[in-house]
Amino acid sequence: MTPAVTFAKRQKLAFELLEYQHDSNAASYGMEAVEKLALPAASVFKTLVVETEQGQLIVAIIPVAEKLSLKLIAKAAKAKKAVMANPDKVQRSTGYVLGGVSPLGQKKRLPTFIDASAEQQAKIYVSAGRRGLEIGLAPQDLRHALNGEFSELSA
Repeated sequence: MTPAVTFAKRQKLAFELLEYQHDSNAASYGMEAVEKLALPAASVFKTLVVETEQGQLIVAIIPVAEKLSLKLIAKAAKAKKAVMANPDKVQRSTGYVLGGVSPLGQKKRLPTFIDASAEQQAKIYVSAGRRGLEIGLAPQDLRHALNGEFSELSA
């Protein structure tokens, strides 16, 4: 069990786990999940971590087919600027390897913003803490469990 699944159980979230055989040569982990699990791309989200000019790490959860707008995540986080966080910092802070970063069960809870498009979905899928494992849950439950906010984040 991953920390993400343990967290979801502790929070008593209604969720579904989906597993697939991860291909280490896949160009995009998120799109691999869409294809192998036959899910609509609009319902599969990736977890990205950015860093503000003050060095604060922020989690952005956006659809896998979209590109994160650094201007929009900075605005949502009330920062002047944001850049993609250093992979080593991401792994130390979250406890997850890149491609398997889950917004759930991170070592250190970070401010979290979820793309507003999630609100139109009955269920969204995010990494469950390792490549090849997705967790599906209601976007409102995800927001509530993470004390997150919905915001426009995609470019």
